[in-house]
Amino acid sequence: MDLSIVIPCYNEVENVSKMQREFLPVVAELARAHSLEVVFVDDGSTDGTWQALTETFGDHKESQVVVRFERHLVNRGLGAAIRTGFAAACGKVVLTTDSDGTYRFSEIPALLSCLTPDVDIVTASPYHPAGGVEGVPAYRLILSRGSSFLYRVLVNGRIHTYTCLFRAYRREVIERVSFQSDGFLAGTEILVKAMLMGYRVAEYPAVLYSRAFGTSKAKLMRTILAHLGFQARILLHRLALAPLVESHKALHPGEGTNPRAIIGEG
Repeated sequence: MDLSIVIPCYNEVENVSKMQREFLPVVAELARAHSLEVVFVDDGSTDGTWQALTETFGDHKESQVVVRFERHLVNRGLGAAIRTGFAAACGKVVLTTDSDGTYRFSEIPALLSCLTPDVDIVTASPYHPAGGVEGVPAYRLILSRGSSFLYRVLVNGRIHTYTCLFRAYRREVIERVSFQSDGFLAGTEILVKAMLMGYRVAEYPAVLYSRAFGTSKAKLMRTILAHLGFQARILLHRLALAPLVESHKALHPGEGTNPRAIIGEG
């Protein structure tokens, strides 16, 4: 399997038809050049998401494409859904994306094109100078922009966005980088630990759009506290007071990386 696309879903029944319209044409395009699978992870939805997903995508028949469904019986959080998706994924490259299309599904091929041989992770970046944000409420951006700024100070200033889900990983990364968060911190935790372990990151400048349907599931205060706690752990790591990653792989940010890959013009 060349490519796995993991899509966590929690109470997203309103977005299933949007995925059918906007995501399936991208899958068909990718299938011309890759063997691929799509892994939907229903994280304990109570609004009919599971039924909608299986009815809409369960009979999908296309050469080179496999569709899988994973389910949590209760809501466990975004990080837990990512972990379940990673465990189910078989691809050499694993891409994660939002079910609500806040990053356009049509951007998937372009993001994947940035995963050149000298890059291990490509992350979408609305805060890159060439990226952007459209229609997202200001209060939602406070957490994301503020957190990414602090991570730039603590980890690496060349990466502009640390908090998005829209991202592609080489398989070695998901197998070797462990993460503990079950919540919205998970994506940031993976990226930061991977960078500290010496994996090379490129940014794909992207536009983050507001939701067309449904509401964000992020619990603002809980997520802020999780990021502050993780940033404190990073600071202790930088001061050599507490390890954050496996010591045999840990590097200072930027060491063992390709500067061109870390900047990533997309």
